[in-house]
Amino acid sequence: MSEAINANEAFVGTVEPEGADRLDESKLAEWMSANVIGFEGPLHLTKFKGGQSNPTYKVDAKSGNYVLRRKPFGPLLPSAHAVDREYKVQNALNKAGFPAARQYGLCTDESVVGSWFYIMDMVDGQTIWDGAMPGAAPEDRRQTYFAMIDTLAQLHNTDVEAAGLADYGKPGNYFGRQVDRWTKQYKLSETEHMPDMERLIEWLPATLPEQTRTSVVHGDYRIDNMIWAKDEPKVLAVLDWELSTLGDPLGDFSYVAMAYVTENGGRSGVQDLDRKALGIPELDEVVERYCAATGRSSLPDMNWLFAYNFFRLAGILQGIKKRVLDGTASSAHAKAQSDRVQPLIDRAVEFAEKAGM
Repeated sequence: MSEAINANEAFVGTVEPEGADRLDESKLAEWMSANVIGFEGPLHLTKFKGGQSNPTYKVDAKSGNYVLRRKPFGPLLPSAHAVDREYKVQNALNKAGFPAARQYGLCTDESVVGSWFYIMDMVDGQTIWDGAMPGAAPEDRRQTYFAMIDTLAQLHNTDVEAAGLADYGKPGNYFGRQVDRWTKQYKLSETEHMPDMERLIEWLPATLPEQTRTSVVHGDYRIDNMIWAKDEPKVLAVLDWELSTLGDPLGDFSYVAMAYVTENGGRSGVQDLDRKALGIPELDEVVERYCAATGRSSLPDMNWLFAYNFFRLAGILQGIKKRVLDGTASSAHAKAQSDRVQPLIDRAVEFAEKAGM
């Protein structure tokens, strides 16, 4: 069975929540009546299949459809699963005219559903799981990729002061702080000794690129983390803000550029595709478009940035691996994800060596 079919089966649609995933619908309806403008019950909850970290539900109500995202139950790593931050950044960006979903309310009272959660608009559109965009016309693919880059540039051009996000994170030394954060998270969820990870933990902080700009950084910006219009190459809403903060916008740009050094496998990678035939722009075209939109003349060496991104992904998936072993992972897909830690470390080392490790 192909990965593409797996992605659709693993992520698309909703299921009836079972066991610990079931929430008290009457308490939730009561809270929404008091806190969500225009809400009318009754409501029914189903759980989205996708998403590793913060369990996400579809709320069907008389007044329309909403999305609920909550913290997982059980022991959590410090600073992880901060749904209050997700709510804050999306609310601010939505009001600043950026395509983030409208936010209706944040609940920090655990007695309602058992953990913190927030309610947002359910945006009607489509998700592009496969970067190859099967069935699309070459020009549609091209414009979709450009829309993804233009939307990223819009995020990075957003005035954080004017948006009320000046306190959303520490502005400087982004890569230094990220390397430190993912090193700590990795250590907290370490399950075995990995020598190459130790090499990266030593090398990355000693070779940090200079940070010349500060913006909101999404932290997980890729083609399948947004809702697209069904009939045109337009981003309706960027989703999954759990890794967002203030920092170096090159963190996001290099992460979306990772598609060009990642095989497709039915997901966002485009390395092994016939990009010319498909109409997918080359990396240098994407770099040029991003630079033009953000007023840059060029970008620094991408090898360090790719090494950092693969290192960070290894740290994130090590956290999932630990949660699988502890029995608190949110998705049935988590087990397969946890097996990818070592291959990600191998790729990080490959680019670190190109960058002089």
